Amino acid sequence: MSSMVNHVVIVGGGSAGWLTAGVIAADHPSLTVTLIESPDVAPIGVGEGTWPSMRDTLHRIGVSEAAFFRECDAAFKQGSRFNGWRHGGGAEDYYFHPFVLPQGFGEADLVGCWQRDLPNVPFADLVSFQPHLCVQGRAPKQPATPEFAAVANYGYHLDAGKFGVFLRKHCLEKLGVRYVPDHVTAVNSRENGDIASLQTKEHGALEGDLFIDCTGMQSLLLGRHYGVPLLHRKDVLFNDSALAVQVPYASADSPIASQTTSTAQRAGWIWDIGLPTRRGIGHVYASSHTTDEQAEADLRAYVGVDMPTPRKLTFQPGYREQFWHRNVVAIGLSAGFIEPLEASALALVEMSAAMVSDDLPATRDAMDIVARRFNDAFTYRWERVIEFLKLHYVLSGRTDSDYWHDNRRSETIPARLRELLVLWRHRPPSRLDFNRIEEVFPSASWQYVLYGMDFRPDRERITRRDSTTGADGYFREAAELTRRMLRALPSNREMIDHIRLHGLQKI
Repeated sequence: MSSMVNHVVIVGGGSAGWLTAGVIAADHPSLTVTLIESPDVAPIGVGEGTWPSMRDTLHRIGVSEAAFFRECDAAFKQGSRFNGWRHGGGAEDYYFHPFVLPQGFGEADLVGCWQRDLPNVPFADLVSFQPHLCVQGRAPKQPATPEFAAVANYGYHLDAGKFGVFLRKHCLEKLGVRYVPDHVTAVNSRENGDIASLQTKEHGALEGDLFIDCTGMQSLLLGRHYGVPLLHRKDVLFNDSALAVQVPYASADSPIASQTTSTAQRAGWIWDIGLPTRRGIGHVYASSHTTDEQAEADLRAYVGVDMPTPRKLTFQPGYREQFWHRNVVAIGLSAGFIEPLEASALALVEMSAAMVSDDLPATRDAMDIVARRFNDAFTYRWERVIEFLKLHYVLSGRTDSDYWHDNRRSETIPARLRELLVLWRHRPPSRLDFNRIEEVFPSASWQYVLYGMDFRPDRERITRRDSTTGADGYFREAAELTRRMLRALPSNREMIDHIRLHGLQKI
């Protein structure tokens, strides 16, 4: 009889390790879940943006949203704002990728009607109330809105270091996760090639049935032990370096941005994330197209005030050839990493943890079946993320550096994305293009980026259909929702202060 899976061992902490531990322990209370974390290895700690899916994940593991806000220095995120990506100049060169679907999405031909009647109005501003909330710094909920519920869809900005500590405390106190702070010194194998146990410095050999590699870029189990290679994608996404700093606000009551802001630079882009007590700012760039010194100068010019010496990070953009091999599955940086343009890193952690937990094999024989399904799902997801990020660069009209010219070269564009761009000249992105049940980015997200970046489909062809009827009503509905929400919603800082002082109603 095949051996039962009773003990899951997670190697590595941080956001990836503790999120995975929390999801599995919450879903499978009869399993033993052990997390081994080196006491000397600090988490990278710059993944400070999430998708709205994080609300579901935190609720799933039983976290208090109010406690999360208080202990993780959290703020609301309602989407992303892209400055200077279209042509690199002027205050009007920006667009939003909001978290809410366009009003009437799937019910009317919003794109055709927009092209025909209001082509000079930014697409997202016309079909969604959320960009207007972001411009005005509004929160996505009211004081009476319960935990994890929303008036407008939202994710979070958070202090990644504090988030890992918060999750660890919750997993240990509420979910019964076993914690082993120790160094892994060796990997002990079974005769069939599976991992039998991990040798530790202080606790001896720790046996397990399923091992989850959350050891970051070193990928101790999947990469180093099993030699599963990284599929490099620097030929598509050039960025491989980042400089990160933390910048205080001018005053304690300074507004907190409702979105992540990405500002394009000569050889990369700068992220700007507002937390209640500070801003997290960083420059992501391609070492092949600029120097560290120039990147730091560009970052200092953006910050505009004295800033501390930035922290340098380097990475190889890509993902593992397999994510689940034998009785090891990699989650987080051990599975791969690409630039954080659309905050996909934590989202992929959430998706990975959820699929492992939802499809957790009962026996070793079943594990190979689950592994094949997992590998298929996440190869597909990583490729879609890469294509989605590349879309931002392909559509740019910037001409101020070789970086932007090179990003538009046909040989750097994935073949599937090239084909989709041909199709989208005559119709909007739709479910026909992204037809899996759990897509990483829905077709609406592709529309927001396409039309925000001034991609314009053939007007005569796209307005030839009769389905433009009714779109005007949805445009008016979005405008009315904008007026009502701007009147009713507090500012980001006001709402966050309320949560920190008074908490939130339980669902």
